[in-house]
Amino acid sequence: MAQPAILFVCLGNICRSPLAEAALRLEAERIGLAVTVDSAGTSDWHAGEPPDPRAIAVARANGIDISGYRGRQVTPADFSRFDHVIALDHANLAKLRALCPAGSRAELSLLLDHVPGRKGEPVADPYYGAEEGFAETWADVTAGARALARRIAG
Repeated sequence: MAQPAILFVCLGNICRSPLAEAALRLEAERIGLAVTVDSAGTSDWHAGEPPDPRAIAVARANGIDISGYRGRQVTPADFSRFDHVIALDHANLAKLRALCPAGSRAELSLLLDHVPGRKGEPVADPYYGAEEGFAETWADVTAGARALARRIAG
């Protein structure tokens, strides 16, 4: 069986989706799960840019360096490259559904759909708020990553 491939998607790919990517990388390493993981944005506003410094700081505080990550925009090829294309909120999930080519193999969902009791909940966008918002986002993406890794590991 091929290694599962997961893509996390938010709007700009500088806050929530790189943090979700980092959280899944950490969880996969912790449980010995082989996965391919990446992140992207539905917009191209931050293509080629590193994550927000506050996202880098919260990831570093939790044991992972995301300073080398670079923003990119979702492409039609992502829907055949990834098994799971996971949005961080409803607006981005709607954009992904509109972009998804017919016959795509990708399963679309919200990240928190994978956490028992949190189906349908978005991960709040910390970009316009205070630094504490990034810690809250980290907690949410970590919960989502753990639940998703358990599901994939079977």
